[in-house]
Amino acid sequence: MRWDRLFEDLEGQLASEWEAERAALDAESERLRISRLDIRSRLRTLCSAEAAATLMLTGLGRLPLRLVALGADWVAASDVPAEGARTARTIRIIPLHAIHGIRIDHGMLLASLDVRGEQAGALRERMTLGFVLRDIARRRVPVRIGTVDGEDLHGTIDRAGADHLDLAEHDPGQARLAGSVSGFRIVPFDAVAAVQTAGDQMP
Repeated sequence: MRWDRLFEDLEGQLASEWEAERAALDAESERLRISRLDIRSRLRTLCSAEAAATLMLTGLGRLPLRLVALGADWVAASDVPAEGARTARTIRIIPLHAIHGIRIDHGMLLASLDVRGEQAGALRERMTLGFVLRDIARRRVPVRIGTVDGEDLHGTIDRAGADHLDLAEHDPGQARLAGSVSGFRIVPFDAVAAVQTAGDQMP
């Protein structure tokens, strides 16, 4: 009986050691997987869930938004309307370089880590900021541009180059007519914190 008990104890110890080793390997494997995650992968998950988040934006402070789409170097977010408000949905195109923090609830934080099977498949994810701004320029949509320095610009994008846009400045809500334009400005993409326009006018 003593030998049986000894072998049972040894088997129990060995099983415990194997289980501890397997748990350590699993934990190390998970740490390695997370170390390879980039913010775009996590934003992809958050956008697919249309997660509510507070974005900390350079020059604009904290904005409560709902993440709706991800591009190559930008994210689109809609304003969270006040309860009972009947305003048109506003979309902001936000360059990733302008985001310096994302506040979300703990459940979405953990969900954004689980991106094992997700792939960047949408054509939209290959669209650059310049591509989107050229489409807005083509549509002659009035925009509001918040800069990383905190400026609030209003006008219509006349054209968008590889790394900058030309803005015809005019008062909010006005159409881009020769008499309403107060000036012209070249704005580097690096200076843009957000481009805002009405949701039903977005590409």
